[in-house]
Amino acid sequence: MKYILVIGDGMADNPVPSLSNKTPLQYAHIPHMDALAAKSELGSVTNCPKGLPPGSDTAILSIFGCDPRVCYTGRAPLEAAATGIALEPGDAAYRCNMVSYEDTDLPLAERRILSHNAGSIEGDVSDALISALFADEAFAALAKQAGMRVYPGSSFRHIAVQHAADLNGIRLTPPHDHLGEVVGPLLPSGCANAAVLTELMECAHAFLDHHPLNEARRASGRLPANGIWFWAQGTAVALPSFPEAYGTGGGVISAVPLCHGIARLTGLEPITVPGATGELETNYEGKAAAALETLEHYDFAAVHVEAPDECTHNGDTQGKLQAIEWLDSRMLAPLLDGLAARGWDFRMLILSDHKTLTSTRGHDGDPVPYLLYDSRKDQGCGLAYCEADGEKGPHLPDGTMLMSRLFEK
Repeated sequence: MKYILVIGDGMADNPVPSLSNKTPLQYAHIPHMDALAAKSELGSVTNCPKGLPPGSDTAILSIFGCDPRVCYTGRAPLEAAATGIALEPGDAAYRCNMVSYEDTDLPLAERRILSHNAGSIEGDVSDALISALFADEAFAALAKQAGMRVYPGSSFRHIAVQHAADLNGIRLTPPHDHLGEVVGPLLPSGCANAAVLTELMECAHAFLDHHPLNEARRASGRLPANGIWFWAQGTAVALPSFPEAYGTGGGVISAVPLCHGIARLTGLEPITVPGATGELETNYEGKAAAALETLEHYDFAAVHVEAPDECTHNGDTQGKLQAIEWLDSRMLAPLLDGLAARGWDFRMLILSDHKTLTSTRGHDGDPVPYLLYDSRKDQGCGLAYCEADGEKGPHLPDGTMLMSRLFEK
């Protein structure tokens, strides 16, 4: 028996007026997901526990059977683990996004944040900018005083590590939840270390705003990467062993460091596919092929597709629809064909980790639909894969129940 997990990040949503008051899952053409749903257990699940931030970090931990109420310290330590960054006692890791602020003559605190990913900045440009920033004499002096170093991430996502960091009472804000808002109320707060981080962000903006690479981006009609944003703070984390819990190893196929970090910390293999970007234009077919290759060696494979979430954050409703449809036609379809060609019995769990709302461009922790398909039997629910039909089936109040359900434990 083979076990497959497919996560369409942020696919779930609320009804959208411009889509005839349908959700993107209802509006999109997803014949393969709908065909599976009609023969599956179809229900809804709450992946983000109340009291914790709704996001992929808490949701995907839950999906992999790790209770975030017990083991969650923040997103950044999970992403640090993906690249083998070792956190020493007293270290704190932060996500360090390249972001775009509006071009005005106002002080940073009075500007609006326009993009949480600097207009989907290219990885090589992002690495060049963050490396130049930490090499700048003025910024480097502040970073040294703060005990901070950076690890370039070859995307808009970098990891910053601060030695002997005080996180007590600190409040850091996810930038993707506040696009279009004034920066001042969103800056770090809550403790003395917050002022240190704010000073670093202000110094970074002064250096990056007119960097030649950003002037070139403006000249080509693109947003400048004229700021950095610290968030997702946390300390070192240990996660339960997946092979011990479910009796098999496996691979996690994703373009997102968070998923690879969870894989590494739970004893699974993180797998990177050439051309997989985490954006709309990603290698869907390559992810399907990698899943089939993984299943030649293990009984479990997970495929994560980030594009629906990123498109929603970018305010691109048509992109979200396209991402969902390509997940269905370019990833799921060849994966199902490959499974059939090999004659494997399999169980497949497909779901969105959380809702990402077209109305706000932010995350929401409400229940999301899941389908659990077993190639050996037709459960005959006859429903489609969408939020409304998911609510007609069983509701799982805790996402940590999903993996045991997949493995029939």
